[in-house]
Amino acid sequence: MSDIEKRGDDENSTGVVVKTKPKTRKPSLYKVLMLNDDYTPMEFVVHILERFFSKNRHEAERIMMHVHQRGVGLCGVYTYEVAETKVTQVMDFARQHQHPLQCTLEKE
Repeated sequence: MSDIEKRGDDENSTGVVVKTKPKTRKPSLYKVLMLNDDYTPMEFVVHILERFFSKNRHEAERIMMHVHQRGVGLCGVYTYEVAETKVTQVMDFARQHQHPLQCTLEKE
C-alpha cells in the first residue's frame, strides 16, 4: 500500500465524540433533632428555633411543645455539613446560657 492510500484511510475515517456526563447524586440529608429535658426553659427553646432554624414564632412554639410532650422533635432537614453546624451552634449557645439542652442529627 502506498503512503497516499494509508493517509487517505486515516483522513477519511470519521468518529463520533461522545461526552459523558458525570452522574451526580443528591447529597444525603440529615434530620436535626432536639431532645427534651426538664431544665431548659420553653422560651429558650423557642428562641433557639427562631434564631438557628429560621422558624416563625408559631412554628417554633409548635415544635417546642412537640419536644416537650413527645421527648424529641424535628427542627429541620439539611445536608450533613449544615446539620452538623446547626447542632454545634445550638449546643454551644445552650452551654453559654448554662442549659443542658441536647440536639443531635440523624440520617434521613
